[in-house]
Amino acid sequence: MDYRKESLKKHAEWQGKIEIKPRVEVDTREKLSLAYTPGVAEPCLAIRDDQDKSFTLTRRWNTVPVITDGTAVLGLGNIGPLAGMPVMEGKCALFKTFGDVDAYPLCINTTDTEEIIKTIKLFAGSWGGINLEDISAPRCFEIETRLKEELDIPVFHDDQHGTAIVTAAALLNALKLANKKLEEVKIVINGAGAAGISICKYLLSFGAKHVIVCDLKGIIYDGAPWLNEPQKEIAKLTNQSKKSGLLKDAMLNSDVFIGVSGPNCVTKEMVKSMNDKSILFTLANPVPEINPKDAKEAGAFIIGTGSSEYANQINNVLVFPGLFRGALDARSSTINIEMMKAASIGISSCVSDEELSPDYILPYAYDKKAHKAVSKAVKEAAYRTGVNKI
Repeated sequence: MDYRKESLKKHAEWQGKIEIKPRVEVDTREKLSLAYTPGVAEPCLAIRDDQDKSFTLTRRWNTVPVITDGTAVLGLGNIGPLAGMPVMEGKCALFKTFGDVDAYPLCINTTDTEEIIKTIKLFAGSWGGINLEDISAPRCFEIETRLKEELDIPVFHDDQHGTAIVTAAALLNALKLANKKLEEVKIVINGAGAAGISICKYLLSFGAKHVIVCDLKGIIYDGAPWLNEPQKEIAKLTNQSKKSGLLKDAMLNSDVFIGVSGPNCVTKEMVKSMNDKSILFTLANPVPEINPKDAKEAGAFIIGTGSSEYANQINNVLVFPGLFRGALDARSSTINIEMMKAASIGISSCVSDEELSPDYILPYAYDKKAHKAVSKAVKEAAYRTGVNKI
């Protein structure tokens, strides 16, 4: 199937992937009087006196916006907020299908950091949590950080942390198969935007010791003159030997390659230069950093991509529905690192040792048992770390 052509056809048929439906019937005088005036005045007054009751007397507790400014949509780049709408609707459909979370798209027509922050804060009282999506780096870091500091509901940038959580889950299982340890392997991350930097920080928090990050200009090292502020921070945490050069130099004698960059930037020769039982996660969409067939021919042991067309799809759809389900059920004030780690471990544990194979390191994206495992683990971590409100 030509997914692109068929998808365009289907979108024209669907005319939207989500819709709003009432949860109550209003087809009699009595029912109308309860759901609307005059009865509705009583919950309004209750919330006036105690705003926390907005979580129990309205649907706020289960409502999450998927917010974008359209500057970093999939592998398409800065295509604008309206062009990002199909992706946001798709995310909302996944939220509902796998997490029973009521999500809707909010496409903001500005790229000004302060305007985005102000807009979201003004609407925050309508939501139980906030999912940021496809906002370009480095602005996405400040937007998320500020909102987390200034709001008391979970704020989560899926491109950063969702990708990191599922990548870590995949790596834990891949290393188990390869009989290697996270703290010993040499990891190369290609792509120093939101996803790459977040994956790097997250793997370091899990115990990784030997990480090199690359961007379009090559290996990032402390003191490299072209780095932005988030990259300068990551340069101090990685590449302790201050190795320089290009991606091919970084990949020499490495164990793990994680690509969140662009298409066809890895060659067979680069894969051949890696250590035995090499692991490649080529997550660029829609075209990966190297075709999985070529990577396998070059000797890669385990290959994962962001696409459902190949084995081992490493996609954050395994993360955000269950993550928000767990956070909302605990009425968490934030999503902290312990909750994220619980999500990674929850995902990885859904594939038993007997099931693990080079072509099956993660549960399938549509496996509802995996989403339930994530929500359970996240909720428990919220209570364990004391960020729950109920």
